[in-house]
Amino acid sequence: MRKVQCRNVPTLQSLIRLAVLVIALLPCCPPTVRGEETYTFDQAEIEKKPWHLGGYAEIRPVINVLDKDAALYQLQYYKDDPGSTITEYNGRFQLDGSYEKGMGRVYIKTSTDYSYSSESGGNGQTVIYEGYATLKPSDSWKLEAGKKNLKWGKGYAWNPVNFLDRIKDPYDPELSLEGYVMATVDYIRSFEGPVRTLAITPVLFPVNDHINDDVGEDSHLNVAVKLYLLFYDTDLDLIYAGGGTRTPRYGMDFSRNLSTNFEVHGELASIQRFRKQEMDTDGTLGSETHDTLSGLLGVRHLTTFDLTTILEYYHNGTGYSANEMTNYFNFIHSGYQSYQSTGSDRQLVFAQNLTKGSYSRPSPMEDYLYLKLSQKEPLDILYFTPSVTVMINLNDQSHSITPELLYTGITNMELRLRAAFIRGARDTEYGEKQNDYRFEIRAGYFF
Repeated sequence: MRKVQCRNVPTLQSLIRLAVLVIALLPCCPPTVRGEETYTFDQAEIEKKPWHLGGYAEIRPVINVLDKDAALYQLQYYKDDPGSTITEYNGRFQLDGSYEKGMGRVYIKTSTDYSYSSESGGNGQTVIYEGYATLKPSDSWKLEAGKKNLKWGKGYAWNPVNFLDRIKDPYDPELSLEGYVMATVDYIRSFEGPVRTLAITPVLFPVNDHINDDVGEDSHLNVAVKLYLLFYDTDLDLIYAGGGTRTPRYGMDFSRNLSTNFEVHGELASIQRFRKQEMDTDGTLGSETHDTLSGLLGVRHLTTFDLTTILEYYHNGTGYSANEMTNYFNFIHSGYQSYQSTGSDRQLVFAQNLTKGSYSRPSPMEDYLYLKLSQKEPLDILYFTPSVTVMINLNDQSHSITPELLYTGITNMELRLRAAFIRGARDTEYGEKQNDYRFEIRAGYFF
């Protein structure tokens, strides 16, 4: 049965009230003074419109080739037998609009997603991705309140310093994400000397039963601040986040162009008193609390013949070691064998609850290498860009290889053909994924 749900309804009501208040406080624009019509062009054609409305529509059929011996296959399909393949039909419709008057602006973006698979049927949901109001009384000051994404960090596939956004998917890092409700202030100044630009961004981040409730259970008004410096042509950020919902977090990042077509970037993040659940060899679940350190180092290079290379190394200080993941996979295999012999799924249900937490995060282990090669218009084939992405788990040597073909020769439209080849031995991250292969076609239209 199709289920359509609209999340964060109280948030939407709050945003509407805030938008109405901002619009009411906007100064009236002065009337246009008209003289003799001595011009030969239409003034309306060059004036910036106060409103904008656009969007994106997408269809994305997917074929999953399954690995029936994998732990995550056994965990998800132990009651069913979907066969060797599962076909999905996905659709997405996004709308974004804004209205700007004087020093104020209101912006909203919604996303409606629908998915139908041969195994689970269809379901859909509508989510407000972003919806916030902006006041910009001067070039130095900007205030925003509502639901938004901060997008802190310089990494492409990962952002360990982005403490207040949802975790991006490293396999599709450019996808839009749902934001959180917050209030931010930006203050920026320019200087002569080594420090050319300084900007400070304080953030108020509330958490309670109705706002940002998936971040934590208790009610807290969390705070964060980012200090940005342009120092000798190097972009630097210093970041702090804390306030009760999560333990204190400190971060820094940098980005610098070593030449016109060669850029290096990095991030470093420290989380104090991080609590990690982990499973022992006998299946006992325990936890430990310790300070963690995560980091990222990457380069981006563009050749004279338009080959773009992105290479990143990521260390996840909150991740699991190879032995810790092996214990988790063995627990699933043991539960599956118990279900087949006794009919009891108690152990598998417990494992499913674990999988909803840290074990299900993108890149749940400690060390990864990301490589993307993208060639624009090879052999002078216009509007055609082939690429390949390689993700390697350095802890267990499992990996995925994802080639892609992109065509943009139709106005406002893009066509993508993508495949994923997932490889790894048993008890490794990629070796225990439910798929061996994945093929998808994505047709998207911008309007």
